[in-house]
Amino acid sequence: MPNKTPIETLQVTEFLDWDSPVVEDYTNLIIGSDQDPVKQMVKLFYAVRDRIRYDVYGVDMSREGLKASHIIKNKVGFCIHKSIVFATAARYLGIPSRLTFSDVRNHLSTPALKKLVGGDVFHYHAYAEIYLHERWIKATPVFNLMLCHLFKMEPLEFDGIHDATLQAYDKQGNQSLEFINHHGSFNNVPYQQCITALKHHHPLLFMNGDKTATGNLAHEQISHSRI
Repeated sequence: MPNKTPIETLQVTEFLDWDSPVVEDYTNLIIGSDQDPVKQMVKLFYAVRDRIRYDVYGVDMSREGLKASHIIKNKVGFCIHKSIVFATAARYLGIPSRLTFSDVRNHLSTPALKKLVGGDVFHYHAYAEIYLHERWIKATPVFNLMLCHLFKMEPLEFDGIHDATLQAYDKQGNQSLEFINHHGSFNNVPYQQCITALKHHHPLLFMNGDKTATGNLAHEQISHSRI
């Protein structure tokens, strides 16, 4: 590991539990016999992006629910969950990783979701960073192909070399996503800080205990587009 990266970016944590057999089996199945770190991370990016369903509804936000092994079993989550899986698999492969949290303005939300979260600003949006080519590379394996199609967005691509953070514009050239505030990069999930902020800014999203409100974002968008 390069000296520029602290040992903490490779360690097992409560949430980035890469020593779990679940994470081990999941990662090995995806990368197969590929030994090239860049190709490994590209394969993982697309697997996490498209095989773990993106949804903000009905997802587990408990400490157990935000463990990579738990997310892999459930195969559903939003940006925080999916970034955790990607960062955890990277550490299993010996690639340093960390999590970055920011607030984003989302211009492509459904009316129902905007009402639920209190507007178009989503707090503590997460993406992962991996250390390759002697620098940190940003990767956001979040919005899957189906959702991008429904919201008329180009899917975010990743080549293992350049940053892949968010889709700034939709297919018609309209602004879709933008960063408005950064909270920093972390070697582990800042659980209490993150959950406290989410409950403060989006209280209606957490009216179901440790799980977010019930619903299905894809079905919601399909219904809205028919109006």
